[in-house]
Amino acid sequence: MNNRVHQGHFARKRFGQNFLNDQYIIDCIVNAIHPQRGEAIVEIGPGLGALTEPVGERIDEMTVVEIDRDLAARLQTHPFLGPKLTIFQQDAMTFDFAALAAEKGQPLRVFGNLPYNISTPLMFHLFSYVGSIRDMHFMLQKEVVNRLVAGPGSKAYGRLTVMAQYYCQVIPVLEVPPESFTPAPKVDSAVVRLMPYATLPHPVESVRVLSRITTEAFGKRRKTLRNSLGHLFTAEALEEMNIDATLRAENITVAQYCQLANWLSANPQPQES
Repeated sequence: MNNRVHQGHFARKRFGQNFLNDQYIIDCIVNAIHPQRGEAIVEIGPGLGALTEPVGERIDEMTVVEIDRDLAARLQTHPFLGPKLTIFQQDAMTFDFAALAAEKGQPLRVFGNLPYNISTPLMFHLFSYVGSIRDMHFMLQKEVVNRLVAGPGSKAYGRLTVMAQYYCQVIPVLEVPPESFTPAPKVDSAVVRLMPYATLPHPVESVRVLSRITTEAFGKRRKTLRNSLGHLFTAEALEEMNIDATLRAENITVAQYCQLANWLSANPQPQES
């Protein structure tokens, strides 16, 4: 059990804590983020400060969001970081990133080693604030990064892929082995860069409709569109959009999902509740 204690802190399983301690990997991540003075830098889940310290050395102030009260208190009293940090001891899933960007007068640069157990819902939370975010750099389970960067036709391609690529340009940065952490997780990790588009390449009338279509299509991903989305789109409608009704959810491009969403917004179904 004591291998879960790092720098005097016991990793809490319920927060999904794994502490980064590989200096080479840390340097690579900080160089990828490339923080500059005067930018609105925000770290989610700073933990023991593995990334907070080297980022903090390059800038004069930054904001951190940390759910763990003990870790937030440690950062508050950190000899050189403490004075530079504005610490929010709260769950990032409840954090208002738009309010912070408004206060800072500029879009945020967000980064973090995200706990595996909340990484997907947290990214959906962040996507709702893309207008207030310049870029995001996250350490995630490699499988999640594979899903973010996937193209149509692959097993990794899913709802998260479509929604992430709707909002952002997604760029893989580097892979991180389990031994870079204490305790070592049972999975490989990777770092990804998400850059919200200034102008969306495929804007939709309603993100809620896009979200609904992707949820329903990928909820029955083994079925053809005729079966998974037949209650929303007639065969004629799909043909009109030049979308093959015999394809499965994973074969439809982001642009085509946006086309489907816009068609449905313009032609709401009477049976929609």
